[in-house]
This record gives sequence, C-alpha cells and structure tokens, in this order.
Amino acid sequence: MVYGQPAIAVPFTALAATVESRPAPLGSGITLRAHDINKEARLTASNPKPNGALAQTVQLVLTALNKPVPDVIFDVRSTIPVASGLGSGAAVSTALIRELSAFIGYPLEGDRLNALVYEAEKLYHGTPSGIDNTVIVFERPLYFVRDAPRHAPPDRRTQSFRIGAPLTLIVADSGIPGATRETVAAVRQQFESDPARTVPIIDRIGELVNLGRRAIEEGDAETLGGLMLDNHRLLALLGVSLPVLDRIVAAARAAGALGAKLSGGGGGGNLIALVDAENAERVQVAMRSAGAVQTWQTTVK
Repeated sequence: MVYGQPAIAVPFTALAATVESRPAPLGSGITLRAHDINKEARLTASNPKPNGALAQTVQLVLTALNKPVPDVIFDVRSTIPVASGLGSGAAVSTALIRELSAFIGYPLEGDRLNALVYEAEKLYHGTPSGIDNTVIVFERPLYFVRDAPRHAPPDRRTQSFRIGAPLTLIVADSGIPGATRETVAAVRQQFESDPARTVPIIDRIGELVNLGRRAIEEGDAETLGGLMLDNHRLLALLGVSLPVLDRIVAAARAAGALGAKLSGGGGGGNLIALVDAENAERVQVAMRSAGAVQTWQTTVK
C-alpha cells in the first residue's frame, strides 16, 4: 500500500509457522521455545509481566479469555524468513494463539482469532495495515480497502475476493534485507519535494492494483502478469527497487514468467513471479542465477 492506494495480498502456503504444545510440571507456567532464532521466554503466575513479543502475545490471549497462566511448553518453529515482508510475525502469532487457546479449552478461530493476531501485530509493527494477519488467519486473497480509516479494525479495512483460476507463484529471496523504513522515507521526500512527478506515479500504482484484482477474479493471468511488470517499473521510478531486484525480474521474464515484481517495502527483500505451472522450475533457476538466494513455489486457488 502506497499513500492511500489499495493493495492485494494472497496466501503463500509454501512457508509456514507451527507451534506444538506439551504439558509442563505443575506451577512451572508457560515456556516458549523459538527454535529457529534460539530464544526462550517464560511466563508464570508469580511473574506475569511478559518479556518479548511472543510472551506478550500469550498474555493477550489469557487476558482476552480471562484465564490463568497454564503449565505448558510451546515449541515454536517457522520456515518463513524474518523481516522479509512475508508476514512471519503474523504467521507465528496465529499459530501460537491457535495452539494456546486450544490447549486451555477455548479454541479461537475466525474474527476473534484475527482480532487478537492484529493486536499481536501491533507489538511488532506499531500500526500494522491488517493485511498480513487477515490473509494468514483466513487463508484467502485480500484487497486492502483504500478509503477505510487507518485505525479501523482489520475486518473493515480488508475485503476478500475470488480467484477466477489457479495462480502459480514463485517467491524469490533477493538475499538483501528489506529496507522498508528507508524506502518509505525516500518516497515521502519525493512526494513532498516533487509532487508533480510523484503523485501521478502513485495514482497509477493504485489503478494497477484495481486492474489486477479484476484480472485475478476473471482468471486472466496474462493481463495480471503485464500489470505486475508495470507495477515494478513504477516502483523502480520511485527508487524502491535495486539493480539486483530489476535483474531478477528481467531474468524471470526472459525465462517465460508472465510477470514479476518486487514485494513488500522494497530496498531488498523478496520478489514474486507469476508463471505457468509447467514453466515454474525454469523460472526459479533463472531467478537464482540472477541473484536470488532462495525460491519457493505455491499455487493460489
């Protein structure tokens, strides 16, 4: 989402977060073991002040359900790269809240789960858009509503929509950490210093998103691919891209991708390519040859 323009997000199931629970000794409270980042957190009845986002997420759930601290060990694992624009925080929070609420006998799903994951997202991002948590909780494509108030709850700021035909997507990790803070600041500076140039680019990005939604609903992958390429070119004009990202996009297109673009805040991070299923492996090889350090494939239905 750029300066009030809409955005589209779809679930990417090739990567996931999982949480497993097992009973702990009486009175030991909650132990959270985040194996991928080698961190551990504790929450006990005698020390209920949580330290860290995971423990704070647990406290959110216990407060919402008005339940005491149970005795349980949670093993948290995730295959989603951290700080990559792929919603790792929302995915971990969703898995943790599901497992905790089920463990204490009050399983949360749907809007109640989404509302709590949104509150957990605030711990990571301050003022999240609501896109990550909603697309992960409901596992369906979302359109971020342009004119909804910034602080409206997530169910007022997002709309689900249908997929007219399956989409085969490749996500590629550029190997460069995303720099959302820096790219947002750079776009803001352009917006303020040269609005005559910047505003038409931003407005056109919004138009492409709306056209993209229509193409997805109609199952028109060819049109969608072209819109993705146009979107990437506009983001590059805003200075959000990098030469390596442009090179990976060009390589994907040369290998037969219908379209490709950077994803998230830019300045590094990930790219997404739309491909025909039979051409997916060739595109992945080309993107890795152009500089991507990892690629993943999924089908959105």
